[in-house]
Amino acid sequence: MSRIAPAFQRLAAQSRKALIPFVTAGDPTAGDTVALMHALVRAGADVIELGVPFSDPMADGPVIQRASERALEAGVSLDRVLGYVTDFRKRDGDTPVVLMGYANPIEAMGVEAFARDAQAAGVDGVLIVDYPPEECTEFAALMRRHGMDMIFLLAPTSTDARIEQVARIASGYVYYVSLKGVTGAGHLDVAEVATKLSAIRGRTALPLGVGFGIRDGESARAIGRMADAVVIGSRIIQEMEEAPHGAAVERAAALVHGIREALDRP
Repeated sequence: MSRIAPAFQRLAAQSRKALIPFVTAGDPTAGDTVALMHALVRAGADVIELGVPFSDPMADGPVIQRASERALEAGVSLDRVLGYVTDFRKRDGDTPVVLMGYANPIEAMGVEAFARDAQAAGVDGVLIVDYPPEECTEFAALMRRHGMDMIFLLAPTSTDARIEQVARIASGYVYYVSLKGVTGAGHLDVAEVATKLSAIRGRTALPLGVGFGIRDGESARAIGRMADAVVIGSRIIQEMEEAPHGAAVERAAALVHGIREALDRP
């Protein structure tokens, strides 16, 4: 069993919402990742989504694309990402870690090898953008056998049939993409999000996280009123890009801390 369900159960018992920051492994530098993960937890993160760098991140906007490019230039591979998780687990055995990325690096490693090594590293879940639910029943079962959750994306355009497919094989939580388009783009329509979450809740009891378009404490708080988790990524990476040399981790943690305070306000 992964750490994800117990984390959401603890938060629900406290009437709190999960805060899930996304960062790309190896960004802003290859040496920052583990320190950044620990800093995010201290700032109030409940789950960490750790991006696996990829050369063609089709669902990601320019901010996360640049993060992937920096990490790839530094030689950060999937093996190295698993090494970061292993190092993180030396000091943190509790915070769930979800790997988010694309199929190609996993296929290159081999799915059986990936499942084995990810479990050994301490990964709790995977979100593979280009593994649609109707094509990865076996992969989701493999993840479960290795104690990891398979997390899927749903979007404003997701049909009832797609929602039902996800509900059948997903575990951990469901990630609802609040915008049409790529990460970091568009305007957040809270009323539209509420309507779609209501439809999804009719088909699954899994916690619902919402990401894309969340930029600050107020937008996070608005989403937190209706979702079980708030996911924020591009804004964190942008904050690190704009930070003075050596201050990226501190700036990311300060942003996450402010969002945590906003989510926890009565």
